[in-house]
Parts: sequence; structure tokens; C-alpha cells
Amino acid sequence: MKNRIIYVLLMLLTFVANAQEKDKVMPEANEEYAAKNFVDAEANYRISHSKFPNRTVASYNLGNAIYRQNQFSESKYAYTNALKNLKSRSQKHKAFHNIGNVFMKEKNYTQAVEAYKNALRNNPEDEETRYNYALAKKMLKDNPPPKDDKNKDKDKNKDKDKEKDKNKDKKDDKKDQDKKDQDKKDDKKDGDKDKKDNGKPKDDQGQPKPKPGGIPKQRMENLLDAVNNEEKKIQDKVNANKVKGAPVKTEKDW
Repeated sequence: MKNRIIYVLLMLLTFVANAQEKDKVMPEANEEYAAKNFVDAEANYRISHSKFPNRTVASYNLGNAIYRQNQFSESKYAYTNALKNLKSRSQKHKAFHNIGNVFMKEKNYTQAVEAYKNALRNNPEDEETRYNYALAKKMLKDNPPPKDDKNKDKDKNKDKDKEKDKNKDKKDDKKDQDKKDQDKKDDKKDGDKDKKDNGKPKDDQGQPKPKPGGIPKQRMENLLDAVNNEEKKIQDKVNANKVKGAPVKTEKDW
């Protein structure tokens, strides 16, 4: 417990000492910037920022020095880092204003409008920011951003899917129609086959139906055999009677 207290006290003393430590590099960096020696100013601001990373002046001024060298994308990165530690509305206003200027240089008018809007939220009275905001909106209107390629691809894919579905429906319709036509042909063949089957229509069991008043062939043959047998019997009796000398009357069968 005692060691822990000592450790905390040492940390506090170190923090106080660092807070009280003067940034000797910052004044030199500001002088270089005022003299338009932006490369040297950038180097000194980087040194200052590395020694005091939580202080906001060095990181913000670093962005200005880089911007003056026309390294706009890099300066935007410095301004964004500065925003992480900026506390006052005035500082935030300046950072967002400068970020808007970077986007204008890059012709990214959509982001420029947003940056100037954020700047005005922190200082709505600044005339330069209001002018830049209006200009950014006009440039955005005159130069609308191109549509996202991903959205184009999605639209193309949707069109392809629709075309595929359309073609599939056509194929399915054609298959259905072909099946119907084939069924009709098969039905017609079956009908023709029935007609050709000995010229006799068939009943529900597939058997030939007799014509009205007609007698099936097999039954006709059986009847003929029976008649022949009866005639033979009668002839035998007649012959027998002839032998006896007396005719025999036969009964009529209905």
C-alpha cells in the first residue's frame, strides 16, 4: 500500500513538472511560419507535438504549415488529429474551416459543405466561413457527384436477374404449351387407334362393343353348332321313322 502511494505521488509530480515545462520549440516554429519558411516550421511543429502530444496548438499549426506547402491531403490528416483534443468552439471552428478548404482544393464539394457547416455550428457569425459554405453548395450543385459504381453494379445485376426471370418464364410457358400440344396429339392418336381397332368401338373395359342387334362371334358359332346338332338329331329321327313308315311331328321351339 505504501509503495502504491509513493508511485502515485511520483506520477503527480511528473505531470506537474511536464505541465510547467515550457515548449521552447513552439516560438521558433511560429517565427519560421511567419517568415514563410513552412518546411522548417513544419519540422519544429512536429517536434513540439511529439514532446507535448496533448497540446492542441502544435498539431493545428502543423496542419497550417503543411497546407501552405500544398500538401492538402496530409494537412487534412493533421487538422483531424487536432480536432481530437480541441476544446474551445473557436478552435474547432478554425479547424473545420480549414478542413473545408482542403476539400474544396480536392474538389470534394460534398465533404466541403459538411465541413463548413460544422465550422458554422461553432461560429455562425464568421463571414468567411459563410461565404465558403455558400460557394461549396453552389459548386456541389453545378458538379453533382457521380453515382456510386456499387449502386450501378447492383442496378445492372437487378436488370440481369429480371431478364433471366423473364426468359425463364418464356421457356416455362413454351414447355407448358409444347406439353399441351403433345397431349393433344397423343389423345388424337388414341382416338384414331380406337377407330382402327377392327372398326369396332370399345366399351369401358377395352372390350369390343356389339352393334345394336348384333351377336358376338363366339356366341354365333356356338348357336350354329347347336343348330347343326339339332338338325342332325332331327335328320336321324326322320331317317328312323322312314324306316318304320310313319312321319313324326316335331314341336316348334319359340
